[in-house]
Amino acid sequence: MLRRLAFGLGLMSATMLSHPAFAELAHTLQIVVSKNNQSMTVYDGDKVVSTTRVSTGKAGHSTPSGIFSILEKRRYHESNIYSNAPMPFMQRLTWSGIALHEGHVPNYPASHGCIRLPSGYAKTLFGMTERGFHVIVSDAPVAPMPIAHANLFLPLKPLPAEPLMSDIELRPTVKRQTSEAYEVALASQTTDPTLTGSIEPQDTTPVKMLIKRRELRETVFDVQAMLNDLGFDAGAPDGLIGTKTQAAIAGFKRWKNLPAGSALTDDFLSALYRSSGKREPPAAQLLVRRNFAPLFEAPIGLKNPEIPLGTHFFTASNVDRGSERADWHVLTLPNLLTPKERQRMNISLDASASSAPGALDRLEIPDDIRERIATLLADGSSLTITDEGLGPETGKGTDFITLTRSEAKVAEARPAVEKPQKVRQKPRRVYRNGIGLY
Repeated sequence: MLRRLAFGLGLMSATMLSHPAFAELAHTLQIVVSKNNQSMTVYDGDKVVSTTRVSTGKAGHSTPSGIFSILEKRRYHESNIYSNAPMPFMQRLTWSGIALHEGHVPNYPASHGCIRLPSGYAKTLFGMTERGFHVIVSDAPVAPMPIAHANLFLPLKPLPAEPLMSDIELRPTVKRQTSEAYEVALASQTTDPTLTGSIEPQDTTPVKMLIKRRELRETVFDVQAMLNDLGFDAGAPDGLIGTKTQAAIAGFKRWKNLPAGSALTDDFLSALYRSSGKREPPAAQLLVRRNFAPLFEAPIGLKNPEIPLGTHFFTASNVDRGSERADWHVLTLPNLLTPKERQRMNISLDASASSAPGALDRLEIPDDIRERIATLLADGSSLTITDEGLGPETGKGTDFITLTRSEAKVAEARPAVEKPQKVRQKPRRVYRNGIGLY
């Protein structure tokens, strides 16, 4: 034990403790765990800050792969699942029970799903991180790489911090046909300190963004809004098909002589979008969260939706509003889909465009959405692009948690070939003295 502790402290002194001001880097550092190598690497951009060995979930209790963030931190915690087992320096990744914590670290997977860290290292890492810190878990090792692309968001330069014109009512300025004196409109300056020209965001907490394929919820939300605009009472847009929405859909179909019913058929959607003066339904959706809560979301375009996007994770650092620049890094995670999932998403088997630049090339982000994000961008902001929607781990009090699957996991998800079952023969009934026996 003392030997392991000495090794861990020596490693940290060589990598962690010599690194400058971790408190200032907390937003831009990220943790990458490789289950195949049983290792963890802490990165600042694409630079290695520290490495250590870890112990992930053993067979039957596999640690999930994907993109996570630290949801909760406790110096001492006891497991609610496994007989109050101690979990010192616990850093929660999911509300379902996956966390980083101090524990026994052999050279093989040994935990019940959590990621165990060596003693000493767990304490130091605990002091470096904060809630929202990114953690990526993959099978094979992956590392962040620099990337530049026109579709990656950049900050906007602040407007000059000068007083704005006051909002006093202006007098008319049209010249009158008179020789008498008259007043003209003059704009005066205000000294109100709250009215300044800066667009510097009030909250510099990193925003977390997700781009995914649109699902039924987003389509229903659009349908409700368009039906309301056309005079059909579909109720408040909430993405759920209730009785009001069903009645509004049926009313629109009667108006357009479409087959009756409340189903969202292709003919119905095309007619509704045309009647609303809008283009065909967008194929992707951008969702934004900050401080573990939804901020806003908006539809965006996706070229060639029949081709998979893949799963890519981008992080921003060195965000400089003065020069309107930011550095972006990307990690691409293997995330294979089952045939049923591909069929449901209407995508082909061709994954030739699943690289990070290829996925970015296909996005069509409206200028107003781009500008809104530009005013929110801060160090540590992230963007996930993935084919799948919100997973079961994403919910109240989380960032976007994206679970990924390797080829082996996909193979496990495929239905097994049904084996012919043996027909069990009933035992012959033997009668003795009129009584049936088995």
